[in-house]
Amino acid sequence: MTIIEQGSDAWRQQRLGKVTASRVADVVAKTKSGYGASRSNYMAELVAERLTGQPAEHFQNAAMIWGTDHEGDARAAYNFHANSEIAPAGFVQHPAIPMSGASPDGYVGADGLVEIKCPNTATHIETLRAGKVPEKYVTQILWQLACTERVWCDYVSYDPRMPAHMQLWVQRVPHYPERIKELEIEVKKFLAELDLAVNELEAKYGWARNERKATA
Repeated sequence: MTIIEQGSDAWRQQRLGKVTASRVADVVAKTKSGYGASRSNYMAELVAERLTGQPAEHFQNAAMIWGTDHEGDARAAYNFHANSEIAPAGFVQHPAIPMSGASPDGYVGADGLVEIKCPNTATHIETLRAGKVPEKYVTQILWQLACTERVWCDYVSYDPRMPAHMQLWVQRVPHYPERIKELEIEVKKFLAELDLAVNELEAKYGWARNERKATA
């Protein structure tokens, strides 16, 4: 099977209008009074993608660009650490929930995944001190495991600006069936609301599109 390169235009089209692993944290974000603003913002983003057929534009700051530029070094460091090669992965549809999927950073062996982050130094130090995977990335990883039906994922935080023995931090996140089930319920609910929003807009304003076509 041909794997479409992550970040390419074809890959963006594969993900168009779908809930993806990196944004599931937004789907489930809650405050004391209910769902958080990031949920409604993500909903609007996907509504626009479905209506326009165009992927949303995402701003990249200097830290994000730096992380992308150093991902290859992080992969090499992890390969040496794990004594295992990372196999490429594309966009993987959820096996039971249409319009949702994940793009893991790679497959490891027969059962694993890897998720690589090259954060700013302050964030890397925070992870080293806490000794645990940040919760938003746990959510991302669990959705990747749900989509790929893999057993575990190694979370990697890498910062070559740190002393050599502190540059690479790896922690394994196992497949948590109960937590994944909770996420699946939330994603199904979100997608149902998304479908409703798109259908309502089409019903209310679809005449304008048809009118433009008739006069074109």
